[in-house]
Amino acid sequence: MRRMICLPLCAVLLAFAGPSVQLADAAGPPVAVDAAVVLAADVSRSIDDAEFTLQRRGYADAIQNPKLIDAISTGPHGAIALAYVEWAGESEQKLVVDWTVIRNASDAHVFASALTAAPRAFVGRTAIGAAIDFSFGLIGATGFSTDRRIIDVSGDGTSNQGRAVTAARDAAVEGGAVINGLTIFNRRAAALGGYLALHTNPPGGLAQYYRDNVIGGKGAFVVPIDDFNSFADAMTRKLVNEIADWRPTGPGVRRVQTASRLLQSRPLQEAGSIR
Repeated sequence: MRRMICLPLCAVLLAFAGPSVQLADAAGPPVAVDAAVVLAADVSRSIDDAEFTLQRRGYADAIQNPKLIDAISTGPHGAIALAYVEWAGESEQKLVVDWTVIRNASDAHVFASALTAAPRAFVGRTAIGAAIDFSFGLIGATGFSTDRRIIDVSGDGTSNQGRAVTAARDAAVEGGAVINGLTIFNRRAAALGGYLALHTNPPGGLAQYYRDNVIGGKGAFVVPIDDFNSFADAMTRKLVNEIADWRPTGPGVRRVQTASRLLQSRPLQEAGSIR
């Protein structure tokens, strides 16, 4: 069933990319990559169309950023595998762009083009636990050989439907995944007050909610941003962090600037309480 769903997208990718893009093939030998990363994007109803556009464009820009391509090129295999998922309510998860090997700028451009061409998947509630379960299932079904399996969850609110987030997190971490987070302070939603304000800015802030409930695994971290306009920059630094900070050291190994330094050079401020 999954192979049948993938075929149209695979054909589009190959038509654009030629031989440089490599898709996972469950029937073939495992493809060695330095990391397999699921980008899991919140598209719940608290995110309006303008904010969705900024988020989607931010992902596309981050994937094509030269800093990320440079970080990928320094790895032992010079490649990562990416998949892009959009999620909202308990039964709303969609694989928007299937697993693709990214080695260079051309590969990244093909992936970003497929992403920007796809329609928005959902406008529903917020089921982070279900999103983690779905993403972890994708990682288990890859045809890639790697010791690093990462789920990147971005979102603007707390979970309000479906399986407990902590249960899904614990299961994924136990299965060998690392879950990192990017939290977005949705100023528009918070300003509306009532439940939506509490949903998008819970006590202690959304970043703290993610630390307590969503992220997990070795070196897991949260990047908080103040609005959707800074999404592309934050996602770029986040992806570079996930890739560059695990590089081997030794003679002949070229190091890129680590993401921890990139983040320190432009610190991100967590949103405060609503006034």
